[in-house]
Amino acid sequence: MEHSSSITPAIKLSGITKSFGLFLANRNIDLAVERGTIHAIVGENGAGKSTLTRIIYGMHQPTSGRMEIEGTPVRFSSPRQAIRAGIGMVHQHFMLVQPLTVAENIVLGHEQKGLFSPLSMKAHKEAIAELACRHGLEIDSSATVSDLSVGQEQRVEILKLLYRRAQILILDEPTAVLSPPETETLFSTLRSLRSAGKTILFITHKLDEVLSVSDRVSVMKKGELVGTMDTETVTKEALARMMVGRNVLLKVSNPPQEKGKPVLVIDRLSCTTPKGETRLRRLSLTVHEGEVYGIAGVEGNGQSELLAILWGLYDRHVRIEGEVTVCGQSMLGLFPSEIAAAGVSFVPEDRLKTAVITGFDIGENLILGRHRERQFHHGPGFDLTRISSYTRETIDRFDIRCDLSSNPPLASLSGGNQQKIVLARELDRPDMKLLVLAQPTRGVDIGAIELIHRKIIDGRLKGLAVLLVSSELEEVISMSTRIGCLFKGSIRHEFSDEEIREGRAREADFEKKIGLHIT
Repeated sequence: MEHSSSITPAIKLSGITKSFGLFLANRNIDLAVERGTIHAIVGENGAGKSTLTRIIYGMHQPTSGRMEIEGTPVRFSSPRQAIRAGIGMVHQHFMLVQPLTVAENIVLGHEQKGLFSPLSMKAHKEAIAELACRHGLEIDSSATVSDLSVGQEQRVEILKLLYRRAQILILDEPTAVLSPPETETLFSTLRSLRSAGKTILFITHKLDEVLSVSDRVSVMKKGELVGTMDTETVTKEALARMMVGRNVLLKVSNPPQEKGKPVLVIDRLSCTTPKGETRLRRLSLTVHEGEVYGIAGVEGNGQSELLAILWGLYDRHVRIEGEVTVCGQSMLGLFPSEIAAAGVSFVPEDRLKTAVITGFDIGENLILGRHRERQFHHGPGFDLTRISSYTRETIDRFDIRCDLSSNPPLASLSGGNQQKIVLARELDRPDMKLLVLAQPTRGVDIGAIELIHRKIIDGRLKGLAVLLVSSELEEVISMSTRIGCLFKGSIRHEFSDEEIREGRAREADFEKKIGLHIT
């Protein structure tokens, strides 16, 4: 692709710097995003990607520097001003009102009517239908958002931007919760929007997607822009090296091993809500010592209910049938502390809600839930010297990026480093028999993913039984010894170790094969 300096870029940033107190999130960023292109921004957690896009969208104001949109100097004090300038943003966590319909969500805040004149939805629905048809975003505008799949919700978010005539679309980790077919549908939509002259800023940590859909890619590291190039001129390995500053193993070694005795046995497990909705349907699976059993599936097919049951956090008004045992001991009806005492470790899908306390420091979070272990006690109180040395040693082993000298709260760490702390704490539990992992690398950068995967495989090779629940098919394929395809609350199909090893050699085809069983 040729780049002409005579063409006014859609976005031009000059010397953009943003500080939060003493912390410098962005440092002297110069960036030009060409009109009618898909421009990816990649970088490790904490590299400054989100801060930069929030500046463009008016959520943050730069400490210094200059921004131009379509050649006009701007300084937004709110997202409303950015929207008026033709900029829209789809956040990683969708901003939809669940009880409202698709059409009502799209029109909300953009009704364009007089104060006392009634709102007629007919014309709005016609305009929405025309936009949806033009860009391959077909959806029932009368449907309630709470009844939609994740992929359909994302269509609504994009339609909201198009309805407001956005010319520049910012997408933050848009495929984080999508299945492979949904991801391909999204990419088709992005290409259609590009053909219509829209400019798309695409933030992701999935380098395969960068190479597949973007025209140009910018790499950020520690708040600075370290390079911008045509996507067709770079490789996945080169991008990873620029992001992390070293060579990265994109797929860690996962040698075969004979599985041992059964550890987790789930037998005909069913789950029905008080409203009569069936979330799990006679689900059965077994996880043995020395294996990773991966569950592949689009979110909303019973994963959350299964995880809640395994960790004792389900609503006691829910009707449970069947059995769940760990080494022969029933887990149903136990509290999380009792399940942990039985040898189960758990890395939840939402660490902020159920795994950490962000106001606590690193050491306090590393012993959270393990604070009764004798190694952390001296007499009637805590052994602060032992906790401090354990914290330093764990930070070294798991490459947790932080400044211990200031004893920072967990909230000051990036998401990837917070995830490493949760994983370190759970892998270090004494007498552990089963590790349950839910989305262990969601939102985690490529360097942290390498370490997390290596630690999980090390545990498996030592005889640990691992249940992996992930929406990342590449992760499930590379890590698992068996794969169960979860659809509407039951295992629709199970792939053996041999099938998985053969499938790794032709990964794209194997992903499509799994996709057929989960959608």
